[in-house]
Amino acid sequence: MEFKEGDLIMKDKILVGIQHVPNKLDCLVCGNCFQFIESVEYQIGRKLYLQSLGVPSCNGCDEGECSSSSSNNKVRLSEGVIEALMNGELVLPYSDHFPLPSTVRCPGGCEEAYYCSKSCAETDWESSHSLLCTGERSESVSIEALSKFIQHATETNDIFLLAAKTISFIILRYRKLKAAYADRSELSLLLEAWKPISMGYKRRWWDCISFPDDVDRSDDTAFRMQIQQLAFKSLQLLKAAIFDEECEPLFSLEIYGNIIGMFELNNLDLVVASPVEDYFLYIDDLPDPEKEKAEKIARQLLDALGDGYSICCQGTAFYPLQSCINHSCCPNAHAFKRDEDRDGQAAIVTLKPIRKGEEVTISYIDEDLPFEDRQALLEDYGFKCRCNACLEEDPSKK
Repeated sequence: MEFKEGDLIMKDKILVGIQHVPNKLDCLVCGNCFQFIESVEYQIGRKLYLQSLGVPSCNGCDEGECSSSSSNNKVRLSEGVIEALMNGELVLPYSDHFPLPSTVRCPGGCEEAYYCSKSCAETDWESSHSLLCTGERSESVSIEALSKFIQHATETNDIFLLAAKTISFIILRYRKLKAAYADRSELSLLLEAWKPISMGYKRRWWDCISFPDDVDRSDDTAFRMQIQQLAFKSLQLLKAAIFDEECEPLFSLEIYGNIIGMFELNNLDLVVASPVEDYFLYIDDLPDPEKEKAEKIARQLLDALGDGYSICCQGTAFYPLQSCINHSCCPNAHAFKRDEDRDGQAAIVTLKPIRKGEEVTISYIDEDLPFEDRQALLEDYGFKCRCNACLEEDPSKK
């Protein structure tokens, strides 16, 4: 099969993914497929309600850098208007053009996970959330210990939440396999449960994490030791919360570090465009006099929301097929989240025509960097690139 430039080669479904913790304050999305839920009115009202409580907005910033510094410049709406938006009494003009699925609560009873459908709720529960739920039906060893793990991950690095979701996924998959194949050994079943995760290239997190700009390069050893200790602390908290003796190998620091390192090297940003932004853009594009009438309320809401009205769902996810595609500094495709894909899936799209039998490649790094910088970054992936671009630019070949 041949592809033209711009063709969709395939879509890749998330194996495990999370919404970044600060972003949860701005966007209510399904905990399984990450599409926005409830209604445009509810999304707006929820933002305004949290603003009124002084909760900082992520506002598209980097994780951990959220600020409420601009909130003083926003127009404040009455509590009655905010409540009417959230309970459905106030229906915005043309909002029926942007329907969203109703919210389905977590089957375990926690107040941390919400879904777009019963199907998504059940899928997430059966694949990982039953062990990570803090509700009364949780299957964790200790809800108190789980809460401590979640707090530590929230305060340090939410990549630990993704690691926990992965380990829970493997444990629950192992239990299903054991029920179906009682005659097989525990080790063979655990290896089978591990298979979906085995696709991604792995390296210990503290060995491959990008060096922060504000850390002196001479402190490399101390920095990586600090990261290793952070992972060890997280693992001990997780072990207290969901440990399964038959899956004990998963709770070694080596495995935990490699799972997180896999995310560091293979993950794609999870981005789902906001229907709230789409709604306001739709109002702005209306012809007169419809626009004039709709803008009377839309303008008040925009002034109250400030720049935060357009915040999209932001997270990180592991896509198994994308992780198997080889690298090239002159790739013929790229993997990314398209705005039109509201379900969290990633798209592999061609950058140039691809002939039948030609390998599909993507770039793991910024391919516009100089040769030496590219090679240095690719060392984290454990190989020396010998694509056409690198062979042409390699000074040792000249």
